[in-house]
Amino acid sequence: MHITAIYAALSALLIVALSFRVIRLRLSTRTGIGDGGHQDLARRIRAHANAVEYLPLALLLLLLVEWNQTLPLIVHGFGIVLVLGRLLHAVGLSRSAGASPARFIGMLLTLLCLLGMAALLLWQAVVLTSV
Repeated sequence: MHITAIYAALSALLIVALSFRVIRLRLSTRTGIGDGGHQDLARRIRAHANAVEYLPLALLLLLLVEWNQTLPLIVHGFGIVLVLGRLLHAVGLSRSAGASPARFIGMLLTLLCLLGMAALLLWQAVVLTSV
């Protein structure tokens, strides 16, 4: 499961970076809990939370795709799309609470990656086990 390990590590680095952004702003605004009415802090909290919400399931699916002995190029493709999608979404949401191209593309890539991995796993479970 070496391929998934790469994307899990990159995802962990993204979550740590997003955490530091929240912590730094909490310290400067002296906000212990919640967002204290600071819009920038609210966006940073949501960017971090959104990554934490999507990455565990996506990494589990990626691990299962790899475990099913899927071609490494396909596993890397899903991993790259996932990390790129999460990064774009975090950047877009951190800059604006409204719609933004980075946020939209990031979410689209994330959802397409989840759907693609789920579809592949279902296909592998149904088609490949019946052969």
